[in-house]
Amino acid sequence: MKRYSILCLLFTSLSAPLFAQEKTPVLLLNAAHCLAVEKQDWLGLTRSNATTLNLGYLFDTKSYLDEKILFVVDYFDTAGHGGKVFTIFVSERSGRQIFDVQNNARFMKSKKSIGSIEFVEPPLGGTGTQEDLVAAIKRIERGPRFTVPVKDLLAPSAVTQCRSYADKK
Repeated sequence: MKRYSILCLLFTSLSAPLFAQEKTPVLLLNAAHCLAVEKQDWLGLTRSNATTLNLGYLFDTKSYLDEKILFVVDYFDTAGHGGKVFTIFVSERSGRQIFDVQNNARFMKSKKSIGSIEFVEPPLGGTGTQEDLVAAIKRIERGPRFTVPVKDLLAPSAVTQCRSYADKK
């Protein structure tokens, strides 16, 4: 009986970290802040009752010469059946991180589309852009997801600056 109790205690202590959520990276929080507070309402929060977001991300510093690209996915459900994907260029000036939203699209999982992803609202650009986003979504799917309270994204930030292609129109 004693051996059984020790084994149960050991299993419980070792398995707890498997179910604990990783702390949300600051880079993702700052980018999500820009998606939440900008006048474009990228995340649709003004039309939603959402109290949390289910986010995934990929920070790519190698694919584009001299560019740091952050791909962020806001999943519609915890199963990951679809969501919104954003391409955000990240830079820094005067100690502030600049998040420049350059593309966005809505997608659903589909067996009959490019890489099993169907764009319900396609991104700007052509097939190459869609293929890049599909590749990013697939890599994000293999990584952790983060449940982020909406209220954590709405406070003003002194360390970030938000921009987008829509500001230039």
